[in-house]
Amino acid sequence: MPTDVIMPQMGESIFEGTITKWLKKPGDPVQKDEPLLEISTDKVDAEIPSPVAGVLAEVHIAEGATVQVNTLIAVIAESAATVATATQPQQAGQKPSRAQVPAQPPLTPSPESVQEAAPPQVVVMPQMGESIFEGTITKWLKKPGDAVQKDEPLFEISTDKVDAEMPAPLSGILIEIRAQEGETVQVNTVVAVIGETKTSVAAPIPASQTPQSPVQKTAPPQMVQTSVPPQAPGQRIRSSPLARRIAKEHNIDISRIAGTGSEGRITKEDVLRQLSEVGLRANASTATPAEVTRDSGWTAPPQVVPLSRMRAIIAERMVESLRIAPHVHSVYKVDMTRIARLRDQRRSAFEQRHAIKLTYMPFIAAAAIAALRCYPIVNASLENTGDKGSEDLAIRYHQNINLGIAVALDWGLIVPVIRQAEQRTFADIARLIADLALRARSKKLSPDETGGSTFTLTNAGAFGGEFGLPIINQPESAILAVGGLRKEPAVLTDAEGNDTIAIRSMQYFCLGFDHRLIDGADGGKFMLEFKRVLESWNQEIL
Repeated sequence: MPTDVIMPQMGESIFEGTITKWLKKPGDPVQKDEPLLEISTDKVDAEIPSPVAGVLAEVHIAEGATVQVNTLIAVIAESAATVATATQPQQAGQKPSRAQVPAQPPLTPSPESVQEAAPPQVVVMPQMGESIFEGTITKWLKKPGDAVQKDEPLFEISTDKVDAEMPAPLSGILIEIRAQEGETVQVNTVVAVIGETKTSVAAPIPASQTPQSPVQKTAPPQMVQTSVPPQAPGQRIRSSPLARRIAKEHNIDISRIAGTGSEGRITKEDVLRQLSEVGLRANASTATPAEVTRDSGWTAPPQVVPLSRMRAIIAERMVESLRIAPHVHSVYKVDMTRIARLRDQRRSAFEQRHAIKLTYMPFIAAAAIAALRCYPIVNASLENTGDKGSEDLAIRYHQNINLGIAVALDWGLIVPVIRQAEQRTFADIARLIADLALRARSKKLSPDETGGSTFTLTNAGAFGGEFGLPIINQPESAILAVGGLRKEPAVLTDAEGNDTIAIRSMQYFCLGFDHRLIDGADGGKFMLEFKRVLESWNQEIL
């Protein structure tokens, strides 16, 4: 297949470049990594190599022209046989002569409109982190012909670290979709083309740029929210990938489900509730009252369901962690009565001052940070410096505490990170925990917010569990699972040794750690300091 050549981004703050010289002309053979053109930006002049071997089939941007990054500038064919007619580059600011117009029409509607309209801009699969080399398109939020605004969500992607909505790089009309839903493509692959006007859609697209099977989708159905009338036709339904998959498997019209999530988002629980109601109505029409009571409207799930990409990657990472690290778990019970009372006393003032709810997690995070500062070995990690196995292992003591906060999603699990947590105030930590969790569930996290953690907190008690035995988030060496908070009787001993029984707020915490690096004594010391901070809390929270 022909390969698109795009204007590369030569730095985080570089958004355009000028083509100073083409080193090849249409029809010339090129080798992979051979210099193809020269560009100039406000920070660097550079030669750009060819991404593949083949024949330069088309040149879309002339020497002297300045274009935005990700703009389509050339096409490389596999061989000379696939090149119909070589496209001659035009001089900057000059209209092409008829002899220069290629046999296949350019991206712009006509030669006369070249100066009036910039060439369409390609949309590429972004790199969502240093170690991410591919992504899966899970959903297109627009269809060809739709108008899009700059920074408006255009499509959803899934990688092994994050699910995210990708914004449109510019305003215009979505001309083509080149990667279908469910397709996994490498970073920097062209997935769509956006033009400035509707005339761009009407213009023929060269065969070398036409997808083999463009996605044709009907307008999305209406979204119905609880106690809210149906929205206008064509408005996008906000729903999680898992919710859509369950609805599809059971032939449920998702547009008829009331979403209870943020901004009316339809969650897995909404779909399951609908399934339960449908099953109950179906059973009630044919069954006796006793049978309805016994069955409770339960509908059996499908027997075989393929893993989503995120689920498959989570499975791979969990098995890898258990294989690499000998896990040890240590469970401690902490008296949270002091924290519970302080939270009740300060909650209203804290929420008014910071506009966020005061939960227990900021207290737990702050205590973990304090304990990590006392015992940096728990914040360290093992690194392999050679190929001799354990003989080449070295300890990396991290200069900062990058605190991972595990967030359960409808479609998997993600760990956003509070960087340099040891430098944050209590209010900062509370704000960041709430913000990261919200943006994780709405797919608004950026790539650098989901990697580089040195220690992770996971809330195993959020669903009622006493405690959990967590698996280490590699390459970290320890993870702390938060158990459920319970009121229970406890024996209290005063200074004179007298015992009394009182109702206390108690909570289990489980530290999972890599026994190659952390001894049981170090794990115990860490947990004792963590427990001490919570039970004798004296920090200012406002």
